[in-house]
Amino acid sequence: MKQRDFQDFFEMCRTRAIMQALEEDRYDGDVTTMATICNGEGGRAVITAKAEGVVAGLGVARQVFSLMDNSIKVSTLSGDGDRVVPGDVVMEVEGSIASLLVAERTALNFMQRMSGIATRTREFVDRIGHTGAKILDTRKTAPGLRYFDKEAVAAGGGKNHRFGLFDLVLIKDNHIDAAGGVGEAVRRAKAYLAEQGISMKIEAEVRSFDELALALDAGPDIVLIDNFAVEDIGKAVAYARERYPDVALEASGNVGLHNVAAIAETGVDYISVGELTHSVTALDLSMTIALEK
Repeated sequence: MKQRDFQDFFEMCRTRAIMQALEEDRYDGDVTTMATICNGEGGRAVITAKAEGVVAGLGVARQVFSLMDNSIKVSTLSGDGDRVVPGDVVMEVEGSIASLLVAERTALNFMQRMSGIATRTREFVDRIGHTGAKILDTRKTAPGLRYFDKEAVAAGGGKNHRFGLFDLVLIKDNHIDAAGGVGEAVRRAKAYLAEQGISMKIEAEVRSFDELALALDAGPDIVLIDNFAVEDIGKAVAYARERYPDVALEASGNVGLHNVAAIAETGVDYISVGELTHSVTALDLSMTIALEK
């Protein structure tokens, strides 16, 4: 059976989004820079953390500067996933002052959003470090920025769930209702993948203990235990482990820092957290330019 490879698609998403971000900012030119900076003037700049957190997006910022002006030299002093405190210099760039100024806000926008996501993800990861559970992201990302949002989750120590609608069969409530039940939906999905010769995992959401039993009997790879109380998640895990120990278990719904440890302690394999990417607080970073002497 064929295994689908999406790496070229991911790289296209990344490059296209960066180019669009640059274009929407400069359009036909940065009038302030053209009016105030002499042609050919060079210098260097440093990007500095102004708050404590986890930095991410260094590679993205490097690509922003490169696509703006491939003569710009970039040096990173931190790596994605590193903790930073106010005053830490995370990147140095050197080249045309005009090019640095045009790229500045685009590079910082990516880095600040990604660092905010990485910082929040690390908080969740640290809360469940005593368990075997993993923190997952969701598709609740900013339109056009999914590649970067998910890269930031990984930098924070989380794991990426499916990228989009094409790389995992995830049977949710509306699919279940339209198909006539979770068991029937799983069976249809398995038949479709077999007919198409596609090697891909199947995950099924369950909303009750009755659906849990039906889903497990149909044989998905992963069961998503959605919006259960913590005590009921524990009961669902015990039921599934006894009967189908090879099926992975994921919990979702109303997950926050206040309860993520308790959810992890039930024995689930994964916990998906929408707030990692849909409620982002950017990490404060700034860029300061110095002229060549």
